[in-house]
Amino acid sequence: MAVEPDIEQAEDSSTGLTRRKFLIGGAVGTGLLVAWAIWPRNYEQNVAATENEQVFGAFLKISEDGQVTVVVPQSEMGQGVYTVLPQILADELGADWRTVAVEPAPINPLYSNRLLAEQWTESFLPAGAEKIAENAAVQWMAQNVAIRDQFIVTADSTSIPAYAESFREAGAAARVLLTKAAADRWDVAWETCAVENGMISSGDKKLRFGELVRDAAIQTLPDPVPLRPAGEGHLVGQDVPRLDMPSKLDGSANFSGDIRLPDMVFAAIRQGPIGETRLKSFNRGGASKITGFIDVIKSEKWIAAVATNWWAANRALDKLSPVFETKGFMADSDRIDTALQEALDDGPGIRFVSRGDTKGQFKDDNIHRARYHADAAVHAPIETRTATAEFKDGVLELWMATQAPAAAVRAAAETLNISQDRVTLYPMLSGGSFDRNLDNEIAGQVAQIAKQMGRPVQLVWSRAEDLMHDHYRAPSQARLDAAMEKGGRVEALQIKVAAPPSSREQVKRLFDAVDNVDAMRSLIGEADGKAVAGLDVPYDIPHLTVDHHSAFVGVPTGNWRSNAHSSNVFYLESFIDELAAKAGIEPLSFRMQMMNNQPKLARCLTGVAAMAAWDGGLDGSGQGMACHSMRGGHIAIIASASRGRTGLEVSRISATVDIGRIIHPDIARQQIEGGIVFGLAMALGSATRFEDGLPTARRLRDLALPRLAEIPPIQIEFLRSDEEPVGYEELGVPAVAPAVANALFSATGTRFRQLPLFGEVS
Repeated sequence: MAVEPDIEQAEDSSTGLTRRKFLIGGAVGTGLLVAWAIWPRNYEQNVAATENEQVFGAFLKISEDGQVTVVVPQSEMGQGVYTVLPQILADELGADWRTVAVEPAPINPLYSNRLLAEQWTESFLPAGAEKIAENAAVQWMAQNVAIRDQFIVTADSTSIPAYAESFREAGAAARVLLTKAAADRWDVAWETCAVENGMISSGDKKLRFGELVRDAAIQTLPDPVPLRPAGEGHLVGQDVPRLDMPSKLDGSANFSGDIRLPDMVFAAIRQGPIGETRLKSFNRGGASKITGFIDVIKSEKWIAAVATNWWAANRALDKLSPVFETKGFMADSDRIDTALQEALDDGPGIRFVSRGDTKGQFKDDNIHRARYHADAAVHAPIETRTATAEFKDGVLELWMATQAPAAAVRAAAETLNISQDRVTLYPMLSGGSFDRNLDNEIAGQVAQIAKQMGRPVQLVWSRAEDLMHDHYRAPSQARLDAAMEKGGRVEALQIKVAAPPSSREQVKRLFDAVDNVDAMRSLIGEADGKAVAGLDVPYDIPHLTVDHHSAFVGVPTGNWRSNAHSSNVFYLESFIDELAAKAGIEPLSFRMQMMNNQPKLARCLTGVAAMAAWDGGLDGSGQGMACHSMRGGHIAIIASASRGRTGLEVSRISATVDIGRIIHPDIARQQIEGGIVFGLAMALGSATRFEDGLPTARRLRDLALPRLAEIPPIQIEFLRSDEEPVGYEELGVPAVAPAVANALFSATGTRFRQLPLFGEVS
């Protein structure tokens, strides 16, 4: 274990959803239910409604003129959640899609993401309690603690699987109430009435939803509420118009940077190198010469310039010439590489996957091994960190895009030392996020600036600031050892991954309200099961182990689109191709012979092979494949690539996908396509090295991102399925890089074992 001696261990925070709060009562297994009886069970909905609107539960309101407004608790980041979830509800309700609107949900325990809380259970528990996290009672407890602590978080492709049932039930309940109201007027049995396109009918009698909302509100629901038979509705499975699209097309959609308030000023911020950094000095006189400059606001860790426009504020920062001092560890890629290597080779590993017995399987004549590594990756959304705030009469109003609204409110309230009920958050649309908006440090910054200025302030991070103070996808290294018998059968596989405990860091920042340094130093040496996510190997390998070797890297890490799947699948699927080449078996056949227990993934492989006219991945063909299962979805990808005079040239990417029943085919396609482009960007760049406590990437052009003209044709085929829909927003990412790497090996004979593919080799 590589421990940084300059960093001291921190005490557990007592704020937020801490491990102490999670383990109420003390001992896991016996004390979890202590005090449970006094916890709230029921929560009142707090959806705002006008005089002519009637609220039907937490997710729906209908106006007297027939407007159906669906309340969505998940952040809209371009993934289409403002359309897909309303589509589920409207289908069950029997609404006319032309009358459906959407609005963000208020903060309320009713909207807690219980599925995500269950998936993150391990990250809430103390180190060493990984097996306990698999206990059903513990997962149930995590869900209920999440409800109590308003765990309203958008992450890990959970929006559809977490909320689809609730939205369907909400639509069914409102449909029954409206039907009963109509039946009372007509003196018929409500069960005989039909509901379609916003209309209740019985024979020749018809009434619109809006005519019935008042009477419907006083009706009672049967138990259970009947759901429509699957497929009876007319909206699910259709490419209905996106509800967020008209406003985005005409420019009326409000993102965080679009907010304008009376007497508002603009702020830019500067923070020092990563680590235990403090503001040492600055030159106020230089900034005073900038036209529009108003004032300087500073804290212990940052300095902000305020001006009549953002350009002037950012220029004023340069003139301020702030000087920061950093003690302890300074982020440096050479040291990061060394720390990962030492953790992998010498540090103790924690086993998270084990089947069979690998002991004695590895012999001198049957072993094949390889090492891989991935640099830290940046989020780099188009919209940098942006927030607007006004503090007046002890009340804070906050406009920002966030994937964790309750945490944003808590961050702002703690900064100002006010209660959370004195903070009103207006959740904004996000121009992409890729999980960057999980962290909410900007909420505290803009709150402090607004209070000190005494007027509304919009704080915008520059591109350089956004890249220099990201929460990066963790850098990692991996060692894979395989024992392969004659005929190409893989008898044993041993995978070791060295990486920081990123998911635990994310939880520390998000719920324990600690800063980057405290999160890192409090977790030195802790194992993290999510560091080996994506390595539940789908192949029939009798003996398998997967270990995480915790490493201190000195840069803040956290969630990133597909998280550790992005690097771990690259390691695994590239290595599988290496084994196929060693065995002299073409890659598709090599995979298929180990797919006896994965029929869905096997179907994806055979499907993409037919679609892409797979030629066997022969030397010089320039074709490569990879596959992956993730959060209930399955994907297989074939890439055609070569290394040309100007670098990597990808001529085509084909994908076959199984994501269960598809609610909105076009949005599903967009997300898989977007994930594939994201994965291609990861293969080419999206990464940074570190020098003197700062990343070397300061501008978008430093990231080696593919240009639009370099994006190849993308073919996608969805397999028909009647199973429940799964989250797919991240599914397209992980398998792209290994497919491209495998294609490059076929084309050039060179094996690339690092991300980015043409990056530095440690």
